[in-house]
Amino acid sequence: MIEIRALTKKYGDFTAVDNLSLSVARGEIFGFLGPNGAGKTTTIRVLAGLSLPTSGIVTIDGLDVVAQQVAAKKLTGYVPDRPYLYEKLTGRELLQFVANLYSKRWEDCEPKALELLSYFGLTEWTDARIENLSHGMKQKLVIVSALVHDPAVLIIDEPMVGLDALAQRQVKLLFRRLADEKRTVFLTTHTLSVAEAVCDRIAILHRGKIIATGPTAKLKEEAGQPGSPLEDVFLQLTYSEPE
Repeated sequence: MIEIRALTKKYGDFTAVDNLSLSVARGEIFGFLGPNGAGKTTTIRVLAGLSLPTSGIVTIDGLDVVAQQVAAKKLTGYVPDRPYLYEKLTGRELLQFVANLYSKRWEDCEPKALELLSYFGLTEWTDARIENLSHGMKQKLVIVSALVHDPAVLIIDEPMVGLDALAQRQVKLLFRRLADEKRTVFLTTHTLSVAEAVCDRIAILHRGKIIATGPTAKLKEEAGQPGSPLEDVFLQLTYSEPE
């Protein structure tokens, strides 16, 4: 579903992503982890069609995200780490606006939207202005807006920001449901327990390069820490211990 081949992204003399290659299958929950500045958000912005690669090829379901931008974007839902919302709109108006952006009829999208709003406990807030919602409610609304057009791929940067324990559980269960429906979830998070709980495979990025990839159990075995939490393996791989 997602294919990245030799992706490089430079900003002047600085290389944010360095010759990165990976594949993500249909129906897979893929965790893209790394310390701050590793190149995660840069990669996600290229995937979402918001930034052009310096070199390399990125495809979503065979569609080149540069040469076939519009077609590729129609297959994706995107949640940035700092989403911007039109606060004077109501939740319903926002979802109608997003559906229109994807050339979808609201009548076709409304059942899915209402089902997701109900799932997140937002039904009674559907017609309230977004400015009156709490931070956690806004985050849940952003997730709904990314799914309102029924995308094949969900690209999500830090999904748990501002969410309470119940909402985090709901998001994790939603990811699994999407995967069971053969949709692909590509996510970054600093909450390693979330990645360990929901991801089928994980890639760890460091200084723009993938330094480890595979199921969590495999990464732990390769690091010599089969019984340890993912956090210990992550720190071992990305931070050098002083001698």
